[in-house]
Amino acid sequence: MKTIEVDEELYRYIASHTQHIGESASDILRRMLKFTAGQPLRAVPAASAQSAEQDKIVAVSRPRDRVRAVRELLLSDEYAEQNKAVNRFMLVLSTLYTLDAAGFATATEALHGRTRTYFAGDQQTLLANGTHTKPKHVPGTPYWVITNTNTGRKRSMVEHIMQAMQFPAELTEKVCGTI
Repeated sequence: MKTIEVDEELYRYIASHTQHIGESASDILRRMLKFTAGQPLRAVPAASAQSAEQDKIVAVSRPRDRVRAVRELLLSDEYAEQNKAVNRFMLVLSTLYTLDAAGFATATEALHGRTRTYFAGDQQTLLANGTHTKPKHVPGTPYWVITNTNTGRKRSMVEHIMQAMQFPAELTEKVCGTI
């Protein structure tokens, strides 16, 4: 198997044509191009040195598809079984951190209220920066988050984080709507 590099916009386009969970990019492209295994390839002559260079596929490691991972979370049994907004909120936060710890850290640094700190590395910091904050540890992360906020505020926090992490707007909206 070879790995090719494509820009983010093209990758999102390909991923948007996913028909079922677990479908690979190769399967999607085969379906879109109506290409089947064993089909003879048509040779395309190189018109210039530049196109000959473009014919070479550069092997590059592709980071985990973040959009697909979030969509899979929304479709998962674990997420569907959560009957409280706070539990769905915690699952989303945990997933976002797992997908991009550095992006999550940057996004949460700037996230705070007028008088409250929303995220911290320990429970005591959150308790010291607000009354009745009900801090909870975000599973699988070094972060604690306040949970004594209304559902709208939880959605707003997730929206801010996902925007800062550059998730597509429609996915961000979908995630926020499920919390």
